[in-house]
Amino acid sequence: MRSVLSFFVFILISFSFGVFAQNPVSWSFSLSDKGNGEVEVVARAAVDPGWHLYDTDIEPGGPFPTSLTVEEIKGAEPIGKFHAVNSNLHKEFDNIFEMEVGYYEISATFVQRFKVTDKPSFVLKGFVRAQACDDRECTPPIPVDFEFNSSGLPASFVAAASQAVKNEPEEAKKASDDMVADNPPVSAGDSLAQAVTAPVVNTNDLWKPVIEELKGFGAEGNQSDQTLWIIFISGLVGGFLALLTPCVWPMIPMTVSFFLKRNKTKKSKAIREAATYGIAIIVIYVALGLLVTAIFGASALNEMSTSAIFNLIFFGLLVFFAASFLGAFEITLPSSWTTKMDSKADSTTGFISIFFMAFTLALVSFSCTGPLIGWLLVEAASSGAVLAPAIGMFGFALGLALPFTLFAIFPSWLQEMPKSGGWLNSVKVVLGFLELALALKFLSVADLAYKWGILDREVFLVLWIVIFTLLGLYLLGKLKFAHDSELTHVSVTRLFLAIIPLSFAIYLVPGLWGAPLKSVSAFAPPLYTQDFSLYDGVVHAEFDDYEEGMEYARKNNKPVIIDFSGYGCVNCRKMEASVWTDPRVKNMLDNEYVLITLMVDDRDQLPEVMEVEENGRSVKLRTVGDKWSYLQRHKFGTNSQPYYVLLDASGNPIGPSYAYDEDIDKYIKFLQTGLDNFKKISTK
Repeated sequence: MRSVLSFFVFILISFSFGVFAQNPVSWSFSLSDKGNGEVEVVARAAVDPGWHLYDTDIEPGGPFPTSLTVEEIKGAEPIGKFHAVNSNLHKEFDNIFEMEVGYYEISATFVQRFKVTDKPSFVLKGFVRAQACDDRECTPPIPVDFEFNSSGLPASFVAAASQAVKNEPEEAKKASDDMVADNPPVSAGDSLAQAVTAPVVNTNDLWKPVIEELKGFGAEGNQSDQTLWIIFISGLVGGFLALLTPCVWPMIPMTVSFFLKRNKTKKSKAIREAATYGIAIIVIYVALGLLVTAIFGASALNEMSTSAIFNLIFFGLLVFFAASFLGAFEITLPSSWTTKMDSKADSTTGFISIFFMAFTLALVSFSCTGPLIGWLLVEAASSGAVLAPAIGMFGFALGLALPFTLFAIFPSWLQEMPKSGGWLNSVKVVLGFLELALALKFLSVADLAYKWGILDREVFLVLWIVIFTLLGLYLLGKLKFAHDSELTHVSVTRLFLAIIPLSFAIYLVPGLWGAPLKSVSAFAPPLYTQDFSLYDGVVHAEFDDYEEGMEYARKNNKPVIIDFSGYGCVNCRKMEASVWTDPRVKNMLDNEYVLITLMVDDRDQLPEVMEVEENGRSVKLRTVGDKWSYLQRHKFGTNSQPYYVLLDASGNPIGPSYAYDEDIDKYIKFLQTGLDNFKKISTK
């Protein structure tokens, strides 16, 4: 019963996060015949209780107004403005925005009229974007698509005569000019083909691919290899930690004894079967990692790393697992699963029998290994590397399987193993505190990407200081949980272990006043999120817009360094804290270059949707991060962060690219190469 209850608690928590991420406004769209060849797009909004939707007419500096954007229009022309009808508009002075704003509650209906000039070819595609708020929070202006064609026109509709189009009122012409951007024609083969509503941007040269030119310079650093090594080592450490849990540790002598009894007279066969058992464990866990990759794919895993929904789910899962480790409840699979696997192992022979034994171990130990595997897969998915989940699970399985194999080869070691006891539960509690601390990282990623401002750096550090202080007190016996054994005295080992989290907590304290804290820069939010800081060694990008930064560089005749970064990029924070804070690097970035930082996971909506051709298909760029991610893929042929590239003001490379590598001297050489090449170009 407890296992089933635990399973449903898990599903309930996951479902609650899914509900949280939903839009509190539901939209429906229809076409209404208005006669004389005119139709109206009717957008009906159903607003959840307690929430409100803003009007279409909001002054600059206020909340995001409800708006309609036309992405494609054929055989029709817009008439008038997008506005609300038959809706109860509330107006009041908003103290936050310091202006009077209009909003709707419960429901609202908005319309936009069009004159259909060519019924057979009629096509209308676009989206409505609106912001909803309640007393505590606001949603981002989420776009909701609509699409109509000639078959969707009302049955009573009759197209207007062609003459009516020629005598179109000036108001309709003006509305058409307002809604459809005055862009030059764009061919399907253009590298940056914008939708008709996108702003006019001269991108012919700045967006031109320079992949081959960069190859001629070579590249510094190799982030992908280093990332996979980090994932593998993390998995290996996780596997060793799993051994120290109450679910796995007692199984070492039981499993090894099973194989030795099975082959009493043939020690070589016992060793061979024990090795096969270890390989089977590795195969099972690697298959799990490959399954995750196959289900989500590399691009989806990269997207997950900055998605608010997934990061919030990961945050919730880690908190859930931490609560389990701390003793609030126990995560167990249905006993029938392990019973079936155990019976399969007894009824079969050879490799199949050993495989089922390995599978039984995976199921029996799930309550302890599940949280570690969940954390590892989350980290691997967040890296965006296609092989990361499989590599991580290989490391985990190797760390878990290696001791079983070694103890089978040297069974005398079993006599020297410490017996199971209260120390195993203490290991679980320590892991629970660590999972709780790591969970905050995923909440921080969502907070940064969507700019909620709920987990600034000082708030994050305060929570970590409290967590690690409590961990130290627990190891000293000052804090006790329900499943802990009575601690009559503090051993020297526990004392030494307690010193580590308590010292770490004290180390974090200066960070509240702006100390860089380089060792935790990969996890903590960046320094610019801190309200009060005495530290002035941080490098600040001059621009966060590519075109604006390039125009400034052109006018001032300076080289450019593009920093492709991300709010959820761990290695980006490491580079900023370990390399950019070096006085020599900081001086070059501040004075010699125009630094443009482009966040590929920025969830701010673009003023207008951009439509691009990529790999033979049309792709819509809705957010600022979408735009910069496409720029990196299209112009430079890569999609990993951090990624640094040196350009002249025309968008041409003046040096090699650079990925994640914390070697300061190499980074200085990289910057100096760009400066030397830029001077050569300037003197020609």
